[in-house]
Amino acid sequence: MELGTFSISLAVKDIGKSKNFYEKLGFSIFGGDQLNHWLIMKNKDHVIGLFQGMFESNILTFNPGWDNDGKKLESFTDVREILDNLKSQGIEIAQESIVGETGPSSFSMIDPDGNTILIDQHV
Repeated sequence: MELGTFSISLAVKDIGKSKNFYEKLGFSIFGGDQLNHWLIMKNKDHVIGLFQGMFESNILTFNPGWDNDGKKLESFTDVREILDNLKSQGIEIAQESIVGETGPSSFSMIDPDGNTILIDQHV
């Protein structure tokens, strides 16, 4: 099953300090808005999101339909197909935001250790 591009969303305490730290590791700002307490940072194919005050814990994120540069792929597995596949395997879904038959939608689940996994399709 193709889940899409992977990134991790970090719940940070101080976005400025976190930005400076990850810049020292070779990451640079790829998107976001520091004044609104969120940044997307990239180091080659590695992507992290820094989010201050938006959620309580870190989130593993997969984006069907996007490459590592946030560009739409010609072919990908739709979030709805991924959701149906996981449900058929007995995976419990924590949250569903499925809209229509195509296009942007998302859902999340919790792994056995309490980590949130978000499948978030933007295209």
